[in-house]
Order: sequence, then C-alpha cells, then structure tokens
Amino acid sequence: MQQLKRFFIGRPLKSSEEGGQQLGKLKALALLSSDALSSVAYGTEQIVTVLVTLSAAAIWFSLPIAAFVLILLFSLILSYRQIIHAYPQGGGAYVVSSENLGTYPGLIAGGSLLVDYMLTVAVSVSAGTEAITSAVPALYGHQVGLSILIVILITAMNLRGLRDSASFLMVPVYLFVVMITIMIITGLVEIATGARAFHATSLVGAAVPGVTVGLILRAFSSGSSSLTGVEAISNAVPFFKKPKAKNAAATLAIMGLILGFFFAGITFLNWYFGITPQLKITVLAQLGRHIFGQGVVYYLLQFSTALILALAANTGFSAFPILAYNLAKDKFMPHMYMDRGDRLGYSNGIITLALGSIILIFIFNGSTQRLIPLYATGVFVPFTLSQSGMIRKWWHERPQGWIGRSIANFTGALISFAIFIFLLMYHLNGVWPYFIIMPIMLFIFYKIHDHYKKVAAQLRLVEEVNFHDYDGSTVIVLVSNVTQVTAGALNYARSIGDYVIAMHVSMDENPGKERKTEAEFKVDFPDIRFVDVHSSYRSIARPVVRFADIVAKNAKKRNYTTTILIPQFIPKKPWQNILHNQSSFRLRAALATRQNIILATYSYHLTK
Repeated sequence: MQQLKRFFIGRPLKSSEEGGQQLGKLKALALLSSDALSSVAYGTEQIVTVLVTLSAAAIWFSLPIAAFVLILLFSLILSYRQIIHAYPQGGGAYVVSSENLGTYPGLIAGGSLLVDYMLTVAVSVSAGTEAITSAVPALYGHQVGLSILIVILITAMNLRGLRDSASFLMVPVYLFVVMITIMIITGLVEIATGARAFHATSLVGAAVPGVTVGLILRAFSSGSSSLTGVEAISNAVPFFKKPKAKNAAATLAIMGLILGFFFAGITFLNWYFGITPQLKITVLAQLGRHIFGQGVVYYLLQFSTALILALAANTGFSAFPILAYNLAKDKFMPHMYMDRGDRLGYSNGIITLALGSIILIFIFNGSTQRLIPLYATGVFVPFTLSQSGMIRKWWHERPQGWIGRSIANFTGALISFAIFIFLLMYHLNGVWPYFIIMPIMLFIFYKIHDHYKKVAAQLRLVEEVNFHDYDGSTVIVLVSNVTQVTAGALNYARSIGDYVIAMHVSMDENPGKERKTEAEFKVDFPDIRFVDVHSSYRSIARPVVRFADIVAKNAKKRNYTTTILIPQFIPKKPWQNILHNQSSFRLRAALATRQNIILATYSYHLTK
C-alpha cells in the first residue's frame, strides 16, 4: 500500500521544503483562476437560455446584461485586491466577515463557501462532461460516470501537492486561453472585414413584445454565475511566493482582464451570429463551429474547453482546504483539517471535498443547469458579507483613500446582494436547499466549538495540581486460550500490578471449553486468579465491561487503580490481519467509555 501511495502521490516532503511548493504568478493563475476563466463556457449560455424562453429576438438584451456583469466584475476585482492587501494571511470572505461583522456572519460566509466549493467541483466537472459529450455524442448519457472519474483523477492530482497540480494545469488552462482568444479575435476580424454576414435574431434596441423587468433580472442573475471563483485567489494568498500579497493582487488583476475580455467577446459574437441554445451542443461549441468550421481547430477548442471545465474543479480543491484550515483553527471544524499530508497539502480537506462533490453529482444527476442557481447563491452571500465587512473596516480605520475604497466595496456589496435577491425571486426552485443546508452547518459549527471549549476547560491545569496517592493496582488480563501471547501478557501484568486477575469469557457454542482452559491455565499459572464469565448472547464486550465495572468498584474502595490489559498478536504481514477476528478493537471501543478503568494493549509480534 505504501508503494502504491508513493507511486500515485509521490515521496513525502519535509516541512522545510514548503517554500518549494509556493507559486509564482503564472502557475498560480493556472491553479486558482481555472474556475473563473472556465465559467465563460456557460455564462453567456445561462443568459441566452433565460432570454429565449420568451423569444429568440430577445437575445440582444444579453449585451446590456453582459455590461452590468462586467461592472460587477470590475467592482469585485477592486474589492478583493483590497482584501488581499488587508488580509495577506488568506481566508477571504470568512476572515473578513468574522473580524469586521462578527462570528455569526463569518460562519455564514465560511459555511456558504464550503458548500460552494463542493458545488464548484460538481458544476465544473459536469460542464466538462457536457463539453465532452457535445464533441463525442456517443458518450451522451454517461455524464455521471465520467464526472465521478474526473473528480477521482483531480483528487489524486491535488494530493500530490500544489506545485505538481499547478504544473499539470498550466497546459490546459493556457491552451484554453489561447483558443478562446483566437476564436474571439478571428470572429471580430471577420466581422470587421465583412467576411461574415450579420445573422443576429434582432437589432440592438429592437422592441420585443413580452419583455419584463423580471425576465431581464432573471437573465442577469443567471449570467452572474460567470463571476464564481473570483474570490479563490484572496483565500489562497499564503500559497504565493514572496511578496505574497503583491503577487496575489497582480494575479487577480490579470484574471479579471482575461475574464472580462472573454465574457464580453463571447456574448457579442453569440448575438451577432444569432446562436440559440440547443439540447446536445453548448452555445460555445456552436460559436466555435460557426467560426472555425467542424475541423481540427474546432475539436481543439472543444478539447481545451472540456479540459478546463473539468479541471476548473481544481480551484475548489485549492481553496476548500485552506478555508477548512481557518475554520478548524478557530475551533469550528475538526482539528484534523489543520493536519498536513505527506505532500504538505491539507489532505483531509481535499478528500472531504471530493466525497462531497461526488454526492452532489449523484443528487443532481450531473446536470449543470440544476446546479448553477445553488452554486451562484453560495457565492453571492459571501461576496455581500465580505464587501460589507471591508466597508466597516475602512470606516473604523480610515486610512488614506478610504472613501474611494468604501465606494468600491459598497458597489460590490449592493450588486451582490441584489443578485442574491434576484436568485430568490426567480430561481427559488434551485436555491431553496441553501436555507436547509446553512442552518444545519451553523448548528454543526457551534456544536464543534462548544465541544472544544468544554474540552479545554476540563483539561486546563489549575494553579495547584493535587496528585492522588494510590495504594496499589489491579490488572485484569483477558484470556482466550493459554498461549505465548497469554504468557507474555500475564508476565507484563505482574510487573505493573499488585493484584492480577485472568478473565475468560465462555459461550454456549463451546461447552466445556472453560473447564479445559482453566485446567491448562492452573498448570502454568497457579498463583494467578482465573475467572470465567459466561455469555449467553455470544458477546465478549458486554460481560467484560460488566465484570470490569464490578472489579473497578471494589478496587476504588481499596484505593487501587484498575487496568484492563488486552493481549493481541500482530501478524508478520499487514494483509494477514484480515484472516483473524478483530475482537480487541471491539473491546477497546466498549471499554473506552468507562471512567475508572485504564486500557492497555499487549502486542505479541509473529515472526513467520
């Protein structure tokens, strides 16, 4: 197993090698921007899909809607650059909200993002499989299986560490950037030179009967899904090379420029060529076919789109573990999320994210359309809270230029909150699970926090420590048969105990075994008390616990401690464990609940 682990994950890294895992701007852009950049593959489609429910002529409204999405993008980029410089330790919306708005808003932001990163993986992988089935129709109908396979592969890649993940992602991310850039520039040049005819379903400004404010707002809230993933860089500032904040802010700005250019270009070309959504082929695939034809370049575009959509899930794998770490550090999640794996990554967070996203893919049957409203909700709640937190921070600290910063944050908070309201108004069927999931998560956070507080209070040393002076020790050794293991355990028990008891549990299935065992025992250990307890229900743990309670009660009266010694033998090869019953594990689990009993294990190692 260790050899397989080394093959798939790589050799363990020393803590001193952490610096080698930190990222420059190029690798960080590939690792942390794949989610945001890949969303252009479905952002425009989400807008157009809503508009064509009225009429194909309404597609021209996608242009002003896209303009408002770009305004929101600009505001968010400015705001998150401020967050990066103000909180270079990372943590993003959770840390900002907790410090400036209080614990409860911070937990809402943190809980929303935890769920949203799972949705990031599920949406990205589902969209990637849709791109694959658009190019290879024979795979249509196998989206769920393909999605789960991709999640498993990305999980293995992330367990190898940041640097390996980033190196792997550079090729698909930059291939996608190049292909989309070529497609947009080719389309614009052909339009400018008159090589392409105008096929828009309607002119800009044309009257479209039946258009309502509700329809426009619904399309706007759907298109805003293109902004998911913008916050990931602010969460992961510690991953950057020094100067961390400067490199992270520059990477965020580069990502914002690329994302804005792609979204504006695709939306414009989609309107100009009059492309409408179809069931088995995405809008981006139709646009690529219209510009490149159905040749090698088109399939290269589809291949790069499928790759980045599938691998955009990596943004979630980068951001979820560091967010879980921050919540665990504040004692709102189990401390195991603070542990680093062999490759210096937060492995428990990575595995939790993978399992959660696979469950979501199963629940939503790998449908991007069904996942996106819930996905967007989980993003815009933390957006709103983080921007509001920054406004309060500037108001209290009032640094130079605080008014301009506050205006940028206020704009971001206002639009983000408005989109959240629109999602509730027009996508309630898709977002209602959020209002069930969040109260459950907040309850879990508070129960975990309460537990850690109680543990700390009980374990804290008082000023004067009074040690109890015991008069002796009783040791109960569990005996199944008289073997080398039994002899070794009893010998050890006599070295630590003043009074040793050998306990045997007999059952109806083996009548007479207890007398035979006792006779053998008395020959070798005549000076040790042998006790046989009968079990009518084939249980070992229950009679052992009852007997131990009686002995512990009597030992306490004599001012003795009580120790249960469980003998076990360890096979030479790990796989051989499965050939033997694991009664020692069940006994330890049952006895661990007793307050006045000390548990110990005697291990006898086999050599053949």
